[in-house]
Amino acid sequence: MAQQHASWVSYTGSSRIVLAVILLVVAAAVAGAGARLSRPVTLPRPSRLTTYVLLTVWVVVIFTFLSVLSVLAQQAHQANPGRVRATGPGPIAPVTYSAVVVTFVVIIALGRAYDWPTRLSGAAIGALAAPMIFEFPFDFIVLTRISPISTAHLVLFFVPLFLIEIITLTLLAASPLVRLRRSTFFGFASILVVFAIWARYGFGYPNTSLFYSLNVVSKLLAFATALTLFRPQRATATTAPPADANVPHAATGPA
Repeated sequence: MAQQHASWVSYTGSSRIVLAVILLVVAAAVAGAGARLSRPVTLPRPSRLTTYVLLTVWVVVIFTFLSVLSVLAQQAHQANPGRVRATGPGPIAPVTYSAVVVTFVVIIALGRAYDWPTRLSGAAIGALAAPMIFEFPFDFIVLTRISPISTAHLVLFFVPLFLIEIITLTLLAASPLVRLRRSTFFGFASILVVFAIWARYGFGYPNTSLFYSLNVVSKLLAFATALTLFRPQRATATTAPPADANVPHAATGPA
């Protein structure tokens, strides 16, 4: 019988192997795409108007999601009085919050070539997007494992959640500090490999040492992957060095 928690039900039987294989195949494809990337790629930057629209929608969807979450919690409590406990931060929350702060500080340090407003805005979106790199594939994995929940509740819960994740990741393109690198692909692939190991053992809630460790490792890899986007560009020579005045120039015409 599947191990069950208030958050999600573990995978069992052959579904564990199928999920692990799928994750490894996707990880190999992501790593292969990264290997073919010859140089860092600057993401297409949205216009100022588009950025403002994204931020507005982002705020609205966050409040919508919180409202839906509150309603679902109340309905669950009414359906199972005395059995449903008030939900709070999970066991990984301290790791996530600490990593957000560290990521924010590190991005500010990495962006020292830019002015303070650019560094602060880049650090803010980078610190917020980092956990979304983990959450986006994670939510697809647990999408059908939430129990008990109706199809309508599933849609009401995950649609705004996915929108939050997608918009947050899209906003990365608004920062001039961000560039897509090989290490970004390799970092994301490593997350999927850890997910595959997690899936092999059922992808259970982190209430055991194994699941807790796999959750923490994959979460930290997500933050490391986010930091690869903000690595400063290496300086490149744009002009030839001046010729030594003491060295005679080669003749360019007939003697």
